[in-house]
Amino acid sequence: MNKTAIKNFAVWARQKLISDITYKAGMLGITEDGIADKLPHSTSDLEFYDIGTKDYAEVSGKEIKQRNALVNAIRKKEKDNGDYKSAFGYVVEEVAYTWFNRLIAIRFMEVNDYLPSGVRVLSSENKAKKEPDLVTTPFDTDLEFTSDEQDKIIQLKDDNKLDELFRMLFIKQCNKLHDVLPELFENTDDYTELLLTVSFTDSDGVLYHLVHDIEDDDFNVEKEGQVQIIGWLYQFYNIEPKAVVFGRKGNAKIKKEEIPAATQLFTPDWIVRYMVQNSLGRIFINDKCTGITDEKERINKEKEIAQQMGWQYYLPEAEQTPEVRAQLNANHISLSSELTSIKLIDPCMGSGHILVYAFEVLMQIYLECGYTERDATSLILENNLFGLDIDDRAYQLAYFAVMMKARSYDRRILTRNIKPNVYSIKESNFLTDSWQKISDDEKFREIFQTVVDTFIDAKEYGSILNIPDADYDYALSVIDDFEQSVPVDFEAQILRGKTDDIRALVNQAKLLSQKYDVVVTNPPYMPVSNSSASLQNFVKKNYPDSKTDMFAVFIERVAQLTKPNRYSAMITMHSWMFLSSYEKLRSKILETDTVNMAHLGARAFDEIGGEVVQTTAWIERKTDLKQFKATYKRLVDENSQTAKEQAFLNKNDNAYNITKTNFSKIPGSPIAYWVSGNLLASFTNGNRLGNIADSKQGIATADNNKYLRLWYEVSVENVKFDAKTHEEASLCSEKWYPYNKGGEFRKWYGNNDFVVNWYRDGKDLRNDRKAVLRNRPFYFKPCFSWSLVTSSVAAFRYKPMGHIFDVAGMSCFSQTNLLYLLALCNTKVVMKILEIIAPTINYQCGDIANIPVIVTAKESKQNIEKRVESCINISRKDWDSFETSWDFKRNPLV
Repeated sequence: MNKTAIKNFAVWARQKLISDITYKAGMLGITEDGIADKLPHSTSDLEFYDIGTKDYAEVSGKEIKQRNALVNAIRKKEKDNGDYKSAFGYVVEEVAYTWFNRLIAIRFMEVNDYLPSGVRVLSSENKAKKEPDLVTTPFDTDLEFTSDEQDKIIQLKDDNKLDELFRMLFIKQCNKLHDVLPELFENTDDYTELLLTVSFTDSDGVLYHLVHDIEDDDFNVEKEGQVQIIGWLYQFYNIEPKAVVFGRKGNAKIKKEEIPAATQLFTPDWIVRYMVQNSLGRIFINDKCTGITDEKERINKEKEIAQQMGWQYYLPEAEQTPEVRAQLNANHISLSSELTSIKLIDPCMGSGHILVYAFEVLMQIYLECGYTERDATSLILENNLFGLDIDDRAYQLAYFAVMMKARSYDRRILTRNIKPNVYSIKESNFLTDSWQKISDDEKFREIFQTVVDTFIDAKEYGSILNIPDADYDYALSVIDDFEQSVPVDFEAQILRGKTDDIRALVNQAKLLSQKYDVVVTNPPYMPVSNSSASLQNFVKKNYPDSKTDMFAVFIERVAQLTKPNRYSAMITMHSWMFLSSYEKLRSKILETDTVNMAHLGARAFDEIGGEVVQTTAWIERKTDLKQFKATYKRLVDENSQTAKEQAFLNKNDNAYNITKTNFSKIPGSPIAYWVSGNLLASFTNGNRLGNIADSKQGIATADNNKYLRLWYEVSVENVKFDAKTHEEASLCSEKWYPYNKGGEFRKWYGNNDFVVNWYRDGKDLRNDRKAVLRNRPFYFKPCFSWSLVTSSVAAFRYKPMGHIFDVAGMSCFSQTNLLYLLALCNTKVVMKILEIIAPTINYQCGDIANIPVIVTAKESKQNIEKRVESCINISRKDWDSFETSWDFKRNPLV
């Protein structure tokens, strides 16, 4: 698949469509600056608009109704967000993606010969022919034409108005496809039709580039995984909107409409396969292996089955104890009786990549259980697959991708009137109290009132909305009855026109209330602080342990959606594994069992270009078996997506089999699966550094320009270099005192650059309400210090008596162990420990306090301290050999 060509086309096509649609709207008197009123001499059948050209714009016939619908759509959006210009842009964008989705869908169908008529719409079977077969032989299709339409087709051909003919036929084809794919090809008899601008004769048009820039094979469903092209086109289409969101300056929040573009990240195919094979596929393999008591025999059997199924990313379970294995076997699913009851959901389905591969795995399982492809296709769509997303565009493409995967197994599936259980989250904002006219039934009203209340502004929250279980099938039956009834009044008549939306609200409530055997997803990555106030408040109230980022919120939500003893699979940022802000979330995760993990690190998404987010993918089972051994694959050192995949497939490398009880031995319980037994024992046998020393933060001045100076910027006579105590400093006449502010990488001694205004014991700072003076009793005491922010490796250095310290130059104090602890902190061992307890570029006081310490015998300790003194003296001489040191005497070369 040529992803460069696909990317270039998608980015360019979006710009081209928006430009052409904007131009077409302008020719109707509708621009980003405003909407023109019709001129006085307009009639009911013909309207005139002044668009600044020599001739007035004319709108006639059904186009009048379509233009009015366009105006109403813009005005409604303007009312919602209070800004006309953005409302105009939103509607134009909506029309652009509507036609983009339909164009790529028809292109996919014609390449794979899935169009009901078998006649190509956008191209020709004859590669040398520029004119689409639809234009050449319109009467050979399954399209139905009135006599007037037949005459018009002939007339347009005679007049050589082929683009106008193509647009007429293309719209006709879209409306015809509504019969088989209604969720993608909605009726186009509205303003989207009015703004359609595609041309097949224009060599610089979207249609020409779609047909000529992307190879047919990239759309070919017979090629492994090629339904992926739908997802890649969606991903690349969103590149510019995403850049706009993250390119804004200041503290601008991400709007509801911007969340999909800001968070969309297409999951690499191998990671999708890993997640689905090790969750859904594991159910199948567990069923086949039930009864095997010998662990080595079981592992070999798992490998054998996975190989037979072609599941190369499947990881067999590690060897377990007989007790653990017995508990696992007791909860297995018998596929011979329960296959149609297995439910898998992707609550953030995007363009459906995960669902499409899950369909493929389910088909394999059905065939192994004796079903035909045709029967299995319908059963999977009706019973096994579920999906939700907040983005209407993504939903349309997910729906299409799933149906195309189904079509590859059953050529008549599009005529069976089966809709897959995938939905775009809808809001209940459009409903008034008129919904009560549906029924007087108290049970229905109670259920539906909950639905209405839950889904107000639902696109802001998506699948993190938690709705109680209820008899939603009963509510759906009541809606069906209402649809068949005779309207009692005008209000009820209007309500019947909205039953599709009302039914969708109930269906999405049903999906969100259900529990699933398998939940697989790549959730949105978005700091909650970047979202609207309403979303922030919702998350803080409902997900307080994961409120930092949306990916963490979804970790909790996925656990809620998963049945006991069943599986979830996710790929998320890996920060939840280590950071103290996720400690409570980790505690929740550790109440279930990780089956296996592919710890990816950076560059797992490099095909998208520049995505360096640190990620991990893992499979969780909702059990709590303390002695279950999970398998972890460490792939963080590989620097590309391909390299990580190859390292994963090398089954014998980078693998660790451990129990989760190991993690609780480390402060904060980080998921440090790679830690050696000896290092792990140091946390158990050693003493926390914080128990034998004081690790402290210092001053936050709130105004460094006011209170700090480089030491050579002030008079040396006005600097007190050797104050011992507060009392001494308060009596001194000097204004400036040495100030430890972190600095560059330097071990043992140095970075003595700044002085702070501490005149009369810091009178000015103490009186400054913005300044924060932490741990004042430790000022002027000997210590060792380090920089809060590092490039990757921490450096610890001695600070003699006389220094005050900063929040970025944190310090450690000890009367008896100072030099010994300095020696320990400057070792490679401690850097390995910090990689576990503080895997960022920031080293906080609490991180240093958690370093395990084993104090050696007195004689050995004294020897170490002498060596430290030697290191300090060498580093000090080096520091003082430059004029930037206040102890500089002369250049050593002189």
